[in-house]
Amino acid sequence: MADLVYHAFAFVALFSHGLYHLISVIRAHLAGPSSSSSTSGRGAAVAADHTARPYYPLALAAHRHHLLRHLPLYLALLCLLVAVAVHAFFSSPDGARAAAQCFSYLESAAALFLFLLLAASILILPLPADVVFLLAALAFALLSAASAHSAAGYQQSELQSKCDSISSLVSAASATSALIVAIAPRLFVAELALAASIALQGLWSFQTGISLYVDAFIPEGCHQILGVLDISTSCDLDSSRHRADALLDLAFTVHATLIAIITSIVYATSTRAYCSSGLVRRHNGGSYEALPASSSTGTLSDMDHIQMKAFCKSSTQA
Repeated sequence: MADLVYHAFAFVALFSHGLYHLISVIRAHLAGPSSSSSTSGRGAAVAADHTARPYYPLALAAHRHHLLRHLPLYLALLCLLVAVAVHAFFSSPDGARAAAQCFSYLESAAALFLFLLLAASILILPLPADVVFLLAALAFALLSAASAHSAAGYQQSELQSKCDSISSLVSAASATSALIVAIAPRLFVAELALAASIALQGLWSFQTGISLYVDAFIPEGCHQILGVLDISTSCDLDSSRHRADALLDLAFTVHATLIAIITSIVYATSTRAYCSSGLVRRHNGGSYEALPASSSTGTLSDMDHIQMKAFCKSSTQA
């Protein structure tokens, strides 16, 4: 039961954070100073000057709503503290596979602690954005390695092996996206892929929880092995294991497709909203002066004190 609760907690934390970052990335992309519409007048905007940020505060007045403006960051810190505490006090490897799982737990603990330091650095340390993304790529790589080692610690007949293998692939995709963003911070697609992969990891955590610990969702021919310290879900026959693996692959495909659909809907909705409100470049050939870009340290002071430059243009036409 505790494992199921932790997987549900991971689903809420990861999916909500990934979805929030995805929406924020798209909004920042469309509101960029070089955003422009397509030739049809209603196409997607392209923001060549968009620069990736490790964190986007809420769109509230900085001088009136400082706490609410940075509520997502505080919630992320709280979730990381809970994850570190659970991992430290309730996830010690024991049972027959303790030796095989020990290194996996150490890698997971190191990754969670690194994420905690990165979240705290936004509050107290002026780290450049590329350094934050580079360290985030390292943390995701540690999570990928931890899931891979955890999968190797189970037998092929156990569903944990398949679930951890897929989780390792998603974490590897997050690590690759974070590394690309660190190298090319203006590459919008890479930052969008990073946010989508975090949301996908949340969905897969939920799928893992119900597939391993909820009887109604455990594949046919598989069952939980009770009475041991490390509870596992195993399949009796090879045919049952192959069917269960196919179902998990299908579930992962459905989740990945769902994330792609959500991303498309958010992008299309945001584009329509920005075009209708006139926040993208006009089609009459007029130009405007770009807003000054903040330093890409990702700190709260940089995000709260962006000075808006006003401009005025007089017409000389008859």
